[in-house]
Amino acid sequence: MKTEIRPWPALWALCLGFFMIIVDSTIVAVANPVITADLNTDVNAVIWVTSSYLLAYAVPLLVTGRLGDRFGPKNLYLIGLVVFTLASLWCGLSGDVAMLIVARVFQGLGAAMMTPQTMAVIARIFPPNKRGAAMGMWGSVAGIATLVGPILGGVLVDNLGWEWIFFINLPVGAIGFLLAWRLVPSLPTNNHKFDMIGVALSAIGLFCIVFGLQEGGSYDWDGRTWGLIGAGLVVMGGFVWWQKVNRDEPLVPLGLFKDRNFSVATVGIATMGFAVTSVMLPFMFYAQSVTGLSPTRSALLMAPLAVVTAVLAPFVGRLVDRTHPRYIAGPGFLMFALSIAWLATQLTPSTPIWQILASTTMIGASNALIWAPLAATATRNLPPAHVGAGSGVYNTTRQVGAVLGSAAMGALMTSRITAEVPGAGGASVHEGFFVGQLPELVREPFSTAMAQSTMLPAAALMLGFVAVLFFVDPRKGTGTQHVSISRDDREPVPAEG
Repeated sequence: MKTEIRPWPALWALCLGFFMIIVDSTIVAVANPVITADLNTDVNAVIWVTSSYLLAYAVPLLVTGRLGDRFGPKNLYLIGLVVFTLASLWCGLSGDVAMLIVARVFQGLGAAMMTPQTMAVIARIFPPNKRGAAMGMWGSVAGIATLVGPILGGVLVDNLGWEWIFFINLPVGAIGFLLAWRLVPSLPTNNHKFDMIGVALSAIGLFCIVFGLQEGGSYDWDGRTWGLIGAGLVVMGGFVWWQKVNRDEPLVPLGLFKDRNFSVATVGIATMGFAVTSVMLPFMFYAQSVTGLSPTRSALLMAPLAVVTAVLAPFVGRLVDRTHPRYIAGPGFLMFALSIAWLATQLTPSTPIWQILASTTMIGASNALIWAPLAATATRNLPPAHVGAGSGVYNTTRQVGAVLGSAAMGALMTSRITAEVPGAGGASVHEGFFVGQLPELVREPFSTAMAQSTMLPAAALMLGFVAVLFFVDPRKGTGTQHVSISRDDREPVPAEG
């Protein structure tokens, strides 16, 4: 007897775990000073608490997406959730920074196993006319979680201690496991042959690129850094070549990119990852070093963004199912870019808080218009057998965009601080030079440096705006060649339960 599939309960179960792993990408930033003091370590070491997680999260995504196709997305999701939850316990119990870094690596691996499966399950259990609303929920969870992390981290650190930013995952992970076990359906698998050469090339190439970008600032962007990034690009070039000539079954079917909407969505999500990550850095430095707000109060300045995104996301999701994605994502990207540019003009020592909140409210509205159409359109016309691979590519580009945004912003902020702030010299944003509220004499030039830096994500978003203009209406087909599929690859889409 065939088990009835209930898409919406399954979606809620998946979103709980997905929310948790995205929050952990940003939650540690607020706790870094406390961790540094409590574990008696230095700033460079504690930066690796975040870096190790992001590396272990980003690098395996291409592989774990394909593993979901082979062994079932529900199975991979549940295994990843167990790994992530147990690693969270390990993080909270760590007695030194080395143990914490290793535990964060396992957290990242668990997250990498989970993320592509959430998107793949949604694409396979929802009928096409409901998929936009579902992907809208998924996309809004990603956007909100990125911004909730610092707020939640500040509250937990201030009231319970840094260990609780990890311990809080234990009950959430247990509930998420039970819900996913009961509500997420076991979907048909595809008997893929695993591309081990592709796995090795993608892992080595992505590691070199992501590590180089993420840690370049710590090594002053010397020859070793650029050599590592260059080597990674060469290896990734070899990976693409291998995917093209591999006549057996490649890890990433390049035919995915013949679907124009998939290609456009990956460009769009990369710019979103870049912008959301990079805009937080100068904004948080401004809030704490210029206005003198605590980490928690600084993070709360972004609360309107999360609230507005959450409120608007369901409405936008329903719109995605019956509207050309270009007409939703396009205005969203343009509004996001203009909102950040407006925020940059507000970063002065004398700006009232209400003006900052108005800017972040506009950013929230623009985010709601972007996440849903990108996520819904990316995999809408992919065949079921390749949804896992497509989800892996989509999420990988988002993570690489985030790492690139963080690295580029760190370099730009250091440059602008050196140029604008008297006596700063070559102070890096990683050195703790501007901890606490600055003396009044340097607040104005420091604000100028932060405002100039904030224009970088606005420029990146204009690239996303141009990209989404090339979307075609997915309800009428993409008008491009799809990945070729066999009879065995086809899977009936279940009716909504």
